[in-house]
Amino acid sequence: MDRYRTNRRPFAAPPNNAMNPNFMPKLIGAGLLVFALVLLGSSSSYMVDPGTRGIKVTLGKTAEQFLPEGFGFKAPFITTIVPVNIRQKTMAVKADCFSSDLQQVSLEVRVLYRVPESSVVQIYKEFAGDPFDSLIAPRVQEALKEVTASQTAEQIVKNREEIKQKAITAAKLKIGTLLTLVDVVIRNIDLSPELERAIEAKMVAEQQAAQARFTQVQTQTEAETAIIRASGEAKAITVRGEALKLNPAFLRLQIVERWNGKSPLVVPADANNTGAALLLPLGPAEKPAAP
Repeated sequence: MDRYRTNRRPFAAPPNNAMNPNFMPKLIGAGLLVFALVLLGSSSSYMVDPGTRGIKVTLGKTAEQFLPEGFGFKAPFITTIVPVNIRQKTMAVKADCFSSDLQQVSLEVRVLYRVPESSVVQIYKEFAGDPFDSLIAPRVQEALKEVTASQTAEQIVKNREEIKQKAITAAKLKIGTLLTLVDVVIRNIDLSPELERAIEAKMVAEQQAAQARFTQVQTQTEAETAIIRASGEAKAITVRGEALKLNPAFLRLQIVERWNGKSPLVVPADANNTGAALLLPLGPAEKPAAP
């Protein structure tokens, strides 16, 4: 019996914490306190990302000055920071217009714009959503319609750059300084198939007419050049003949200088003795044919 009693271990008492009925409520309270501190810290600070500006709204009232990018503190739970993007954006716009010759023309353009810092608060107060849809797009469409109405469909196709510059100028006047219109890029001009064929045929005819005019001018220039060259040669021959006529000794000098030493052939002057006698060298004598 003693042997069994010595191997028996005494009963271990449970930890004091497990036996304390107030331990769990304290643990839950500590967790709630940490959560409240984290929530309070996050709600009392803000971060404005690069390329954006912050709008401070406290109990529905908007501050008059925007917040720059970076970290800051605000009143917890009652103040909200609304970010406004000031980076340059590109949006697509399509405008259905009519030319001065009452042809329907569809323009697809890309509009480059941005929100200036000085306008972020006013835009947030006065415009809901993206200001492009309510301020820029309708004014760009209106400017394109005004510009194309003063041009024929053919001029619209040919003068893309002129249409673009006039549309930018008109749209900037309509938008004002609230937003910055950077550029308008015309991507496509759609015409009716019949109008496209008519413009293409007219351009081909104009090119053929221009080629015909060029060929005519080239031929006339070549003819005039040939006449001038022939007239110059004729005058040169006349002047040379008159000079030789007045100076027969010069001709004799040339013949003597070119003589090859063989017996010359004397060509007498004309019957009136007005020309100079010519001395022409004889070629080698022909041998009589063998019998």
